[in-house]
Amino acid sequence: MELAIVIPYYKLDYFEECLNSLAIQTNKNFKVYIGDDASSQDPLEVIEKFKGSLDLVYHRFNENLGGISLTKQWHRCINLSQGERWLMLLGDDDYISENYVDEFYSHLKEIEKLDIKVVRFASRIVRNPSGECSKLYTHPRLERSTDFFFRKFLKFSRGSLTEQIFRRDAFLKHGFRDFTLGWGADNFAWLDFTEFGNVYSINDATAFFRISERNISRGGYKEELKQGVKYSYFTLIIEVYLQEFQSHQRLPLLLFYEQVVYNNRKTNFRFWLKMCRMFYIEKAYLQILKFSRRILIHKFSK
Repeated sequence: MELAIVIPYYKLDYFEECLNSLAIQTNKNFKVYIGDDASSQDPLEVIEKFKGSLDLVYHRFNENLGGISLTKQWHRCINLSQGERWLMLLGDDDYISENYVDEFYSHLKEIEKLDIKVVRFASRIVRNPSGECSKLYTHPRLERSTDFFFRKFLKFSRGSLTEQIFRRDAFLKHGFRDFTLGWGADNFAWLDFTEFGNVYSINDATAFFRISERNISRGGYKEELKQGVKYSYFTLIIEVYLQEFQSHQRLPLLLFYEQVVYNNRKTNFRFWLKMCRMFYIEKAYLQILKFSRRILIHKFSK
């Protein structure tokens, strides 16, 4: 068996819909692993309904780890799996189209030939309680992970953990970075796992990513903390990985980072010096003057 679908479980609300989307897959060549993060909502009654239709392993952890480190919870759930070459982390409130696994296997020969480490599917956002679905987000068949990162943060696309399938060896080599709330850990994973190489896209199957009243992605939930995490990983992008991006992407990323810093009230002399140096490297000489003016306006307008 090539594929492990791993569900870090905590919320019961939409869990049955999640499992049902796996039970109706037209290709059943996968195994499901459920890691219960010491949830107060017992999922066993729901799981029992699918014992005959899914090859399924359930494990309840005695300690709630997701509240401390969501990425460490992902790691220990993946460790339940049994050596499958490909891994998928599926949110307990998300679901997938019935042809999802079949489409993966139908493309697998080409994926292996291209030595791809991350496979991405089309996606829609489902907003609850209304049940409203977003437009369908599709992607180029082959795309550099840096290009996708750029498109996502410049608001040209979207992405989440759910619609990716990734190779175990890439995961074992890099793992997920331990950002608070797991915020941005998936974005960094696709850069790390591909080693800034290509992501392969399958647009004929869809992952449905749910935003609900209990989802950490919902607007208004720990926004200040999320902004702090965004500051941390964008600082890493700018200071360490900026040159991995194409030349036409680097200036917009610097300008985006500038706004992140303002939002986190992190302006200081070191920030000014760093940004001036970055603009100089990019030969954006006029931006040095404009940036110096902007930071003065920002400082004295507070």
